[in-house]
This record gives sequence, structure tokens and C-alpha cells, in this order.
Amino acid sequence: MKRAGSPDRPRNAAPPTDRRAVLAEALARLAPRLPDFEAEAVLDRALRSPGLRGAVPETAAWLALTALTRHSFTEYDDLLNEGYDRESARHFVLEEMNVRLAEWGCRRRVSEEADPGEDDFPEA
Repeated sequence: MKRAGSPDRPRNAAPPTDRRAVLAEALARLAPRLPDFEAEAVLDRALRSPGLRGAVPETAAWLALTALTRHSFTEYDDLLNEGYDRESARHFVLEEMNVRLAEWGCRRRVSEEADPGEDDFPEA
């Protein structure tokens, strides 16, 4: 599946008008090597989260991407289940998250002082 906003999208093409397509373009710019399966999961999360529905597309894509990375590609949830508080658990998975983001071509990194995670917003 070719994502909107991919490098081979015609430059003179009309901008997308539906929220999913706009988010897909923002996500493609943010993490150009993100596999399609994970991209679909990020888009689903961004669209499903009430806290992200009105967010700027780049912000919604970033928060959904970091939440997917944290919950699906690190031991974050295991750390929470072991009794670590969210701040400590996030600290311990920070490097692992940034390595994964770099693999996906994302230049932005998660830091200790980063934006609140998407999981700070209520789920639908």
C-alpha cells in the first residue's frame, strides 16, 4: 500500500481533504521508512484517540507514533506491571524508542522533557 505523502507522490497533486490522508502525509514526512503495517496502526490510534482528534496532524502523528513505539516495541507495559511509575518506565525505554524511531527514518527524538505521550489522552 502506498502511503500519501510518499516521495513518489506527484508534487502538483491536490492536498488530501480527509483526516486519515492528512495524518498519513504527516506520518510519511515524520517517519518515511515506517512499514505500512505500523503506519496503519499509528493512523488508527491517532484517529481513535479523542485527545488527538483536534490536534494538528503533525502533533497527532508524532504522539500516536511514540505511543505505538512505547507500547509495542519496548518493555514499557511490563515495567508498569512491575510497579514502576510512568515517568520511570518512560525513562528506561527512552533509548530503545529513539533507536526504533531512527530505524524508521525519524529525525525527531523522544527526550526526558518530551511532550506528553498519546497515552495521556483518553482512548475512545
